[in-house]
Amino acid sequence: MKTTFAALALSLAAPAVLAQQMTQTTALERGGQMGSPDTFTGTVFVAPVFAPEMNDVSAGEVTFMPGARSGWHTHPVGQYLVVTAGTGWYQEEGHAKQVMRTGDVVFAPAGVNHWHGATRSTSVTHYAIQAVQDGSAVTWGKLVSDEDYGR
Repeated sequence: MKTTFAALALSLAAPAVLAQQMTQTTALERGGQMGSPDTFTGTVFVAPVFAPEMNDVSAGEVTFMPGARSGWHTHPVGQYLVVTAGTGWYQEEGHAKQVMRTGDVVFAPAGVNHWHGATRSTSVTHYAIQAVQDGSAVTWGKLVSDEDYGR
C-alpha cells in the first residue's frame, strides 16, 4: 500500500517537474533605458539581465560612457559588479577610488556607501547583481560631485 501511494505521488508530481523548461532572452528582448539624472551623472545605459525571480536576486548590465558614474548608494544585501568591458572606477566612502577592469569582480558589502562608473577617458560596462530586502535593492544618496569624482 505504501508503494502504491509513493507511485501515485510520483506520477502526480512528474507533470509539474516536466513542465519546467529553460528559457532564453536575447539582448534585443531585454531592452533597457538611459540612467536617470536623479541617480547617475553623464551618459549611462541600464539593461535588465534578469528579474528577481530567483531568491529576489536581480542583475542589470550597466554601461557608463567616459565621465559617467552612479550616485552614492548602498545595498541592503550587498552588490557584485562583474566588469565585462572597459576600465572604470569605484569608491567606498572614506577610501580612495579604485580601478576596475574587464574581468574584475567587485563586491560592496551590505550597507557600504559607494559609487562606480567610467574613468574620465574610458567607458566601462558591468553586470550589477544585487538582492531585494524589504522591497528594495538599493538606497540612493547624493550625486558624486565633479570635484569628488576628479580626486
